[in-house]
Amino acid sequence: MADKLYLIKEGEISLKGGNRNLFEKRLRHNIKDKLRPYSSEIERQKGRLYAYISEEAPDELIEKALSTTTGVTGYARAYRAEKDIERIKAKAMEILPGSNFRNEGTFRITVKREDKTFPLNSHEIAVELAVVVASLFPALEVDLDNPDYTLTCEIRGEAYLYTDEDKGEGGLPAGTAGKGMLLLSGGIDSPVAGYMMAKRGMRADAIYFHAYPYTSELALEKVKTLASLIAPYLQGLRLFVVPFTEGQLHIRDNGYEEEATLMFRAAMMRTAEIIAKENGAQAIITGEALSQVASQTIDAMSFTDSMTDLLVIRPLVGMDKEEIIKKARKIGTYETSILPYEDCCVVFSPKHPITRPVKDVSRRHFEELQMDEIIKKAVEETKVYTFDAAGRETENA
Repeated sequence: MADKLYLIKEGEISLKGGNRNLFEKRLRHNIKDKLRPYSSEIERQKGRLYAYISEEAPDELIEKALSTTTGVTGYARAYRAEKDIERIKAKAMEILPGSNFRNEGTFRITVKREDKTFPLNSHEIAVELAVVVASLFPALEVDLDNPDYTLTCEIRGEAYLYTDEDKGEGGLPAGTAGKGMLLLSGGIDSPVAGYMMAKRGMRADAIYFHAYPYTSELALEKVKTLASLIAPYLQGLRLFVVPFTEGQLHIRDNGYEEEATLMFRAAMMRTAEIIAKENGAQAIITGEALSQVASQTIDAMSFTDSMTDLLVIRPLVGMDKEEIIKKARKIGTYETSILPYEDCCVVFSPKHPITRPVKDVSRRHFEELQMDEIIKKAVEETKVYTFDAAGRETENA
C-alpha cells in the first residue's frame, strides 16, 4: 500500500441507488487521473473512499486533485490504527502535534462507530480521546457546537483518525452526465458556466471565437489561461479556437447594424453545433444570464436557440452578477477574466442593439447573409489546444 492515506467523503452519489457503483467508479477514475504519474489505489467502504497515495506525491498535487474533483464533498489526511483503544489513543498522541490543533480555543471529539462490535461506545471513545487532547493542549476547552478544532475517529474495518478536514466541490463526478461544448469567452461568466456543469457531472470541451487582429493574441492567451483553470473541474478539456474575423466583418458589412450581435451569436451557434457534433458533444453551454445584456433577453435567447437542434444549457440564467463573480473568485478565474483584453463580440457590438427581435424576421435576415461557406472555412481552420485534468497544456495527438 502507498504511504499517504486520504479519507474521501461522497454526498449526492450515495443517493444513486442501483447506479451508485457507476458513479463511484467514475469518481475513483477521476481522482486517479489527476494524481498521475504517482501511484494510487482507492478502495471503498460504506459511505467512504480511502485513497492510498504514493509518498512521493506532493501534498499540493493531492490537495488540488481532491479539491477540484466534483463528487467529493469532503476529504482529509487520515491515519489508521488497530481497533484497540490504547492503539487508537497512541495514534492520536502521534498525529495531533502535527495537525491544525493549537493550545488555545476549543475542540470537539467526533466518533463514528460503524463497527458496533467494538467494546466501547461512541461516548466512551470520545472521552478517552479527549483525555489525550487535554494532555497535549491543556488550554483547550470543549465546545460541541462550534469548536475551533475537531478530532474525528471512525471505527470501521480499522480505526481511522483525522483532524484537518477540507470541503470538496460536491455534486456528481464529471463524465457521468454526458458531454457539452462550452462557448468560452474571455469574460467572467462562461468559465463559471463550465464549472457549474462539471458539478452536475458533465464533461465539456470549449470553443473560443477569435477575431484577430481586432482581438489581440493577448486575448487568446487569456482564454487559454481560463481553459487551464477550469480544466481540472472538467477532467481536462480541448479548446477549439475558431478564426472568426471574416464572419464578423461579413455580418458587419452586410447585415443590419442593430442586429449585429444577434447575427454574431447565430453564427457562433451554427459553428459550435458543427464542432460539437464532430466531437461527440450533446449540448451547447453558454454563460448567459437573463437580461444581463441586450443579447440575453428572452426574445434574443429564443432566436439564438433556434440556430441549433442541440440542447442549449444556461446554468447561470437566473443568477445576478454578484453571484457569478463570487463563484468566479472561488474557482480562481476572476482575476484572469477581468484582464483588459476584449473578446470579439465586444469589439463589434453595435451602439444600439435590438433587445426584442422577432424570431422569424431575424432568422430570415441571418439566412440572407449566406454564412454557410464562411462557417465551413472557419471550422476547417480551427486550431485545437488540449489541457489535461491537472490544467496543463499538452501536445495534441
